[in-house]
Order: sequence, then structure tokens, then C-alpha cells
Amino acid sequence: MTGRARARSRGRARGQEAVAPGSSSSAEAERIVQPPSEGEHVGRGRQRTAPGPAVSEGNRHSVYQISAGFQQVKIGERGGRRRDFHDAGINTRQLIEHVKESKTGTSGSPIELRANFMRLLSRPQWALFQYHVDFNPPMESRRLRSALLFQHSETLGSAHTFDGAILFLPNRLQNNETVLCSETKHGEKVQVTVTLTNELPPTSPVCLHFYNIIFRRVLRMLNMQQIGRHYYNPDDPLNIPQHRLTIWPGFITNILQYESSIMLCTDVSHKVLRSETVLDFMTSLRHQCGDQRFPEVCTKELVGLIVLTKYNNKTYRIDDIAWDQTPKNTFTRRDTEISFKTYYKTQYNLDIRDENQVLLISRVKKLGPAGAPPPGPALLIPELCYLTGLTDKMRSDFNIMKDLASHTRLTPEQRENRLSRFVSNIHTNEAVQAELNTWGISFENKLLRLTGRVLPAERIVQAGRTYEYNPWAADWSKEMRNVPLISAMPLEKWMMFYTRRNNDVAQSLLQTLNKVAGPMGIRMQRAVTIEYEDRQESLLRALQQNVRPGTQMVVVILPTNRKDKYDCVKKYLCLDCPTPSQCVVSRTLSRPQALMTVATKIALQMNCKMGGELWSVDIPLKQLMIVGIDCYHDTTAGKRSIGALVSSLNQSMSRWFSRCVLQDRGQEVIDGLKLALQDALKAYLKHNRCFPSRIIVYRDGVGDGMLQSVVNYEVPQILQSIKAMGTDYDPKLSVLVVKKRMCSRFFAYIDGKLTNPPPGTVIDTEVTRPEWYDFYIISQAVRLGSVSPTHYNVVFDSSGLKPDHMQRLTHKLCHLYYNWQGMVRVPAPCQYAHKLAFLVGQSIHKEPNVNLDEFLYYL
Repeated sequence: MTGRARARSRGRARGQEAVAPGSSSSAEAERIVQPPSEGEHVGRGRQRTAPGPAVSEGNRHSVYQISAGFQQVKIGERGGRRRDFHDAGINTRQLIEHVKESKTGTSGSPIELRANFMRLLSRPQWALFQYHVDFNPPMESRRLRSALLFQHSETLGSAHTFDGAILFLPNRLQNNETVLCSETKHGEKVQVTVTLTNELPPTSPVCLHFYNIIFRRVLRMLNMQQIGRHYYNPDDPLNIPQHRLTIWPGFITNILQYESSIMLCTDVSHKVLRSETVLDFMTSLRHQCGDQRFPEVCTKELVGLIVLTKYNNKTYRIDDIAWDQTPKNTFTRRDTEISFKTYYKTQYNLDIRDENQVLLISRVKKLGPAGAPPPGPALLIPELCYLTGLTDKMRSDFNIMKDLASHTRLTPEQRENRLSRFVSNIHTNEAVQAELNTWGISFENKLLRLTGRVLPAERIVQAGRTYEYNPWAADWSKEMRNVPLISAMPLEKWMMFYTRRNNDVAQSLLQTLNKVAGPMGIRMQRAVTIEYEDRQESLLRALQQNVRPGTQMVVVILPTNRKDKYDCVKKYLCLDCPTPSQCVVSRTLSRPQALMTVATKIALQMNCKMGGELWSVDIPLKQLMIVGIDCYHDTTAGKRSIGALVSSLNQSMSRWFSRCVLQDRGQEVIDGLKLALQDALKAYLKHNRCFPSRIIVYRDGVGDGMLQSVVNYEVPQILQSIKAMGTDYDPKLSVLVVKKRMCSRFFAYIDGKLTNPPPGTVIDTEVTRPEWYDFYIISQAVRLGSVSPTHYNVVFDSSGLKPDHMQRLTHKLCHLYYNWQGMVRVPAPCQYAHKLAFLVGQSIHKEPNVNLDEFLYYL
């Protein structure tokens, strides 16, 4: 687990009291906005007390809730907080004139694809009817209200969902208001009034969310367990005993409205569990560090980790450790005091062996009852908590990752087979089909077929020469050998630092760098070599004594990949003495047969870090500036957010301006980047003697539910920043949201075999959203596993660029990341912004010196 994750939850305010262990829900309530149209009936929110007067039609902040099985889902908006479900209701396409009729491109050759989507089928005129239910006299207990209502199942039908106030039915009752008479088990007469408040069409956001709720019932019927947001099958584990790991296979699912139909998108997911408990981990840690340092080390290692409690299959984040609490301590449950040990024995029939173990604290995010404060933190028993996920040490272990990949990295054929079995289980399970038939819902029993396009391959431009490359080869490292770079910076004043034991590898690296530099056009003088002792303070002292303002480059050979030494180099050379630097771990240089390849990549990095240009592609648009924005959350520096902006400085997109800003927690990313964008425009003006006439912004790091903030807040802020450059300056602007985390997958049949689509595949039909100007691009060649597409959503566009041109330009930009001689998954400025924000968040924790702004020093 990274330090970032460990520290993320430190310093949170404690709740008021501890809640019963395992009593909190691990799934957060998902909410969507459903504003009523004029003259429409509106239902009331869930009542935690007796029903009150009906909400007026004009109330546009009503809260709807659905309870389905064990899941409670709120639908609506309360207190102005956003409750988007997959950014429902945000229609950006209607404001972009040139794509109102069509957003589909035409260039490239067609390719037949399969996608992990299945169409949802329903009865003709299928609708969801929403009713409000009143009880007279009022009934406080939700369970009692449900029992009273469903004494009339013959009237309401067998298909229903009721949360205590709101009733959903697939069929309309005969009257808009139905009065029923019920009786409690004590003989008390209760009048139940069921009033129609809304008729929801199949495409309404509430109805779409309802489909997802029904499908979660289906997953539970297939004996799958919910962990976090997704469902996994604990009955079919994949064991890796040599590493004490277990993998639970599962699925990610969501149902949304796409271009022509509502579809279910489903993908394979895996949950990695460790066989050791938290208590085992703590015991091992105590033996390693001793009793005196144990509390400090234990807190550092455990806080931020996710654990699974198998007695209820729920996950919790460890937020703190209760050093003064043990299983012998008590808590209040139903007005009585009960010890944790007794609670687990009576509730789960579990015996706690170690009575002296300290307890773990997990702060519950669940809201309290209406008008009440949130519940206090949950206290967990380490002995009953199993660690999940992988540590940094595990991730750096080649054998562990290789064995994991053999189970989790599925080829397109394996993935399709897994999905097909899942679809078959849905259609052959009688209980599942009975549930779906009750609601009149069915799914296609095959994956979606659609047509994509493969864009023409790009030609790489290098020092006046162009060459083609094989897209399936993933890179063009062979093609670029012995070809001079666009611009090679002469390396005259540079230094190499190494330890005494690494003297041999340092000399070998120097000799090899001289060999590879010539064919690239790099004039390289001999470096000043400096030996330092293998201690952090010795390395810092050597840097302080030798690096001067005129130094062009510093190369540091590190004996190990210890983070503190790397951070020491980057902090000093990015803050105190701004100088481009290159760190290399000695183990990387230890294989003589690979040294030529390694030295070539090091020479390329050194050149572009000093301002050199490696390669480019043909970009026909003139006076164009490309901007990439990403963010990172630096928890070690007071939970501040780090916004990074990278913008192009020339026509060939081979020179870049970079700026990173730190801002307080909760502050919008664009707030700090407004001035950075203005400085980027000034830098463009300095290099080109004019401002760009066209600006295209790629905004990365936007998750589900954040799109509204980008559209309503960030885009106007970008426009204001541009306007600040002068009242007469009015460039054409496009803003695209880049999204990498999603479950969409695409497969192609090539030579009679199901495989990954070729790089340059574009999908802009069928599986895109009708209210967005969006498209998918597959821009990588993946040799192992299944390729992941990248989703682009144009949320603002005053440029008038045709969809073809926007797609082609986006694909071209994926060729220009100088840290890899091949295509990357996102446009180069997005990847640069990510690297910059990550370096500052992980190592520097301050804004880098502005003298480095025009260098790619963070590669």
C-alpha cells in the first residue's frame, strides 16, 4: 500500500460513539437527480417517522428511495449535494451545433467488433409506476408498514418494491388513488392509501437506476457477494497458495441508455484477498521492529488499508487503531452493555482467541437517521479481518505479479467465454428468470455486434525524415535507431553521481552512452564523475557541493530503489537548484546484454529533459495549442490537491510548457490552474509571436459524478482565463474529458480468431451516449490480456472541428509521449500532466521552480 493511501484517512474527525461491529453498510447509497417536468406528479421522500403532508409539485429537491433486497438506494437530491448516477441528465451535445445531427466520423476502414454489452428487452409500453403510500393512523415501523401494505398482494401484484413510503409497480392500478384496509396482529385497523405520483418511461434516470437495482437482485440470486461496489463469487475462488493469496472472480455491471437502446454493460472483475489476517500481520510486524517502535510502524503500515470481514462479506478502510480497546471492552447495543467477544459469539458464533489484541477503527461514511448525526466509527477485531489488495513490496515482486496475471489477465477469447457463461447462467437460472419475468425484463443472450473504424497509421517524423512503423509491434524503437533526433541538445556540463560499489556500472554506462549518442545527433562531452557514500545525507551533501546553476544534467546511480534517496535528489534539483536530473537504479544496469537498450532510453530521456525534441507526427492545424490537465491528491502535505497543466509550445507538439500548483483540500482543481493557463498562453506567445487561434483542452482525472462540475464550473473558468489575455482575443476552444476507468471492452475477429482490435480503432456508434458528443479510441497494441479503450467526451466545442478531425487529432497525440517509443493510452499532454502531478505528490510536495517550466524534467 502506498504512503498516499495510508495517509489519506489520517486526521479525520472521530464519530461520537462506536457502532456495533459490522453493522454499517459497505455499499454507499447511489443517487441520481430526477427533476419533475411541469405539471408532473412528484413522490415524497422516505419517511423515517410517521407520514406528513404531501410534498408540493414545485419541490424539485424531493428524495426518492428504493429498497430492493438488502440494498437501499436513494434517488434524488438533498441539501444541494450532487447525487449523479453515471452523470445522468447532463446533456452537452445539444449546445454543440455541428454535431446535433451526427457525431459519427467516416475516415478509416470499417472493422466488425463485439462488445461486452447486451440489449435490455422489455414489454411494449413498459413503464414503472410510482406510488406514494399513506397510513392512517401513522405507523412508525417501516417493517410494519411493509407488512400492512402487502396484505393486499392480490391487488398490488407480485412484483413490487417498497421502502416504507414510495411504492414502485410495473403495472398501473385501476384508480389513481386506492384505499386499502389492513389489520395489525393486535387487531388494530389501519387505512392504507396508495396514490399514483409518477409514471416513469423506460429511459428515465429513475427507471434506469431501478433496472440496476433489479439486476443486483439477480447477482445475489446467483450466489454472488457484494464487496464494495461490485459482486464476486466466493464459491469459485482461485487460490495461489505459494503467495498466500486468493482471488474471487466477479463482475462489474451497469445498465444505461445508449444511442439506440438500453443496454447492460458487464465486465470481468477480480478481488485479491490475502490469506493472512490483520492480527497475523501485526504479530509479524512486532517481531520485526520490536515493542518500542511497534505502535508507530503498525499505524503507518495499516492505516489506509482495506480489509474484508468474511463473517458478513463487507470491506472496511482502516482509519486508525484503538490502542486502548480490546475484545474485552464493551459497547452499547439496544440499551445494554455487551463485550465485543460476547457479541461475535452470539451474533456470528465466532470465538475470539486473543483477548488482548487492540481493535481497528473504521469511520463509517453512512449518514445517520434524518436530523441525527452520522454514526460513530466501527470497531473491528484484527483476528477476524483479512487483508485485501497488494502491498508495494508485492507489486515489485515479479513472481507474485506473474502468477496473479495468469489468473486475472484474460485474453479476448477467455474474457468473452467468461462473459458468455455469465449470460448463460442468467438465462438458465429459473429463479432469476422468474424475477425478471415478474418485471417484464429480459436481456439478449449474446454480446453486441457493431462496426468500428480503424484510422490510418501515422508516419513518424524525425529530423526531416519520416518512417512508418508496424502498429502491432507496439513501438518504433527499431525504426528510430540510427536516425537523428529532431533537435539534440549538446551535453557539455553534466555530472554523474555513484557509490563506490557501483563504480563499474557507472563506467560501463558512460561508455555506452557515448556509443548511442552519436547516431542520435547528441554531442556528448565526458561527465564529471562524483562518488558518494551510500547514505542519504552524503548524497545530498554531494549534490549541494557540486551542482551549479550552469549544470545541464545530473545523473544519479542509486544502489537501491529506496524512495527516500530518490525524493532527496528530486527535491533538491527541482526546488533549491533547478536542474534536470536522471535517476537510475544500479540493478537496471547490471545486465550487459541489455545495457545498449537501457542506455539508448536514458540518452533519449536526458535529451528531452534538457529541452530537446525526439520525434513528431504530422499535425495540419495551424496556431494550435494543446493542453493536458490532471490532478493528484497529496495526503502527506495536508491533504492538498495537486493540479498539473501541460501545454504545447510549437506546431509539431514537440516542446511543452509545464506548471504544477498546490491547493487546499476541497478547492476545485481549475482554481489554481487559471493562472497556469495564462502563463502557458504567454509562453506560447513568446515562442510563436502570436497567441494560438485554437485551444484544445484534454481534462483527465474526472470520475463518475464529476462531469457536472467540469461543465458548469471548469469550462467557464477556462474561458475567463483566456479572456483575461485581452478583450480582443477570442480563440476557438474545445474541452474534452478523458476517461480511462470504465468497463467497456471491444473484441475483433481477425483471421478467424477473437483478438484485440488494432491500434487506431474508433467506436462512435451504438455504445456511445445520445446526450454526449463522445467516442472511444483504442490507441495501444497489447500483447497480453485484453486492451482497454479510452473514452473521450467533448463537453464544450466552439471550434467547429468535424468529428473525424477531432478523432484523428486525438489519436495523433497518443504518439507523442517521449518516455515511450510507441503509442500510449491517452494524449501525450495528459500523460505528461499525470507524471508531473505524481512526482510533486510523491516526492517534492511543493511547487517546482519556474525555471524548469519549459523542460520535461519529470519524465
